[in-house]
Amino acid sequence: MHKFTVTLTREIEADTAEEAALLVYQELSRGPVPDSYSVADETKETREIKLDRNKADEFASIDHTADPGNW
Repeated sequence: MHKFTVTLTREIEADTAEEAALLVYQELSRGPVPDSYSVADETKETREIKLDRNKADEFASIDHTADPGNW
């Protein structure tokens, strides 16, 4: 299995870094899930990914821990 770093970028106006993080958390917990991400692999190669909302929702609805390939 490979390791990836997934980054979500949002521009937030806040007085402190902690407040900015809390505002992003608030946005994510109340609003629609974002569908654009920056993904870096183990070699630090980065790609921009835009998910298809229907495919992402279908993937999220499946319990992937039941897949023997994940054991």
